[in-house]
Amino acid sequence: MANDASTVFDLVILGGGSGGYAAALRASQLGLDVALIEKNKLGGTCLHNGCIPTKALLHAGEVADSAREAAQFGVKTSFEGIDIAGVHKYKDDVVSGLYKGLQGLVASRKVTYIEGEGRLSSPTSVDVNGQRIQGRHVLLATGSVPKSLPGLNIDGNRILSSDHALVLDRVPESAIILGGGVIGVEFASAWKSFGAEVTVIEGLKHLVPVEDENSSKLLERAFRKRGIKFNLGTFFDKTEYTENGVRVTLADGKTFEAEVLLVAIGRGPVSQGLGYEENGVAMDRGYVLVDEYMQTNVPTISAVGDLVPTLQLAHVGFAEGILVAERLAGLKTVPIDYDGVPRVTYCHPEVASVGITEAKAKEIYGADKVIAAKFNLAGNGKSKILKTAGEIKLVQVKDGAVVGIHMVGDRMGEQVGEAQLIYNWEALPSEVAQLIHAHPTQNEALGEAHLALAGKPLHNHD
Repeated sequence: MANDASTVFDLVILGGGSGGYAAALRASQLGLDVALIEKNKLGGTCLHNGCIPTKALLHAGEVADSAREAAQFGVKTSFEGIDIAGVHKYKDDVVSGLYKGLQGLVASRKVTYIEGEGRLSSPTSVDVNGQRIQGRHVLLATGSVPKSLPGLNIDGNRILSSDHALVLDRVPESAIILGGGVIGVEFASAWKSFGAEVTVIEGLKHLVPVEDENSSKLLERAFRKRGIKFNLGTFFDKTEYTENGVRVTLADGKTFEAEVLLVAIGRGPVSQGLGYEENGVAMDRGYVLVDEYMQTNVPTISAVGDLVPTLQLAHVGFAEGILVAERLAGLKTVPIDYDGVPRVTYCHPEVASVGITEAKAKEIYGADKVIAAKFNLAGNGKSKILKTAGEIKLVQVKDGAVVGIHMVGDRMGEQVGEAQLIYNWEALPSEVAQLIHAHPTQNEALGEAHLALAGKPLHNHD
């Protein structure tokens, strides 16, 4: 293995996704000499196979729904169908533009970018393209891939992963989606908007099961209204090909048939065969274990993003990568409060939250110490204009701060920024209630929810 001993980087990063490139950009900004290694495309899953392309599909679906439903706004239009090639061109143009911008940004920061499949060769080096890249510190950021189940043969034609679904050259007439988490309900929403008949299979008792139960129930109600079917509380048993598609059998013997099956049961870490364990890095079920400052048990190695057992969100990867860069540059760093990270599911309607659920709050503080209040979007003028339904639910510790904000409705993801400030600044309902929110906006629904919790409701509908 060739080794250019004259070049020792301050930081060698294995993986150019959200966590890796954020660390590279921040470390370079702070004066560190950085090498960034990526085997595929800079930007990783989020830019090429996740956040950005899926939200483009969802927006195309929103436009299709708007065309179908324009008459209710007094606008005469006609809906002629989905041009899937056109949808993909729109999606790919969005991705391409962001990709070029990111490439230029990395180059402008003078990060040494290396294309190739890297492997950890020591606590201070990575091998790639026949070279050994030396660093005073190594950051592992190799991300994740879609997970499957034993007996499920993902073939890319009838049985799909989310990667396949993003480039599918047709709108399926019918689809079964295995998994009712974020990925599953987002594809269910997009495909339904495109005209497919969709059934979601979720083994737990609710869709988006990590959200507050009230949010899950509101989404289920909205999906029923849209004609999206779902089966809850029974796990998958097996699948088999039929003459024209697939048949899925559940543990209770119930069967479902459709043209395609999308396996959306989550994502697993990319860590196998990359030299992590051989170099003493502590692992658990494929994840790299880290402390609150993203450092592994090996002092010269850190890890971030989907590779570690924290929230699998691009903005979490950004924050973790920045934290590592600032720690290595000698700045004072603060551990991430993962409860304070905003979470958004971009289906129709959107589900957004920050903080903890009512159930978790009761578990921590005691049932008699927790107060929950709801504001129905029926009392919000802008939501009525948009013809969206939903609620904002607040969870408060009695006589204390708001510890959870849970929102369901179109465009609620755009309101989670203020919700994040409320949670992270440990605001009291009375403090938020003093703020004047613009009218008519959906944002004022968040203000009205706090007015209600502060004991002075305005437009609340009981």
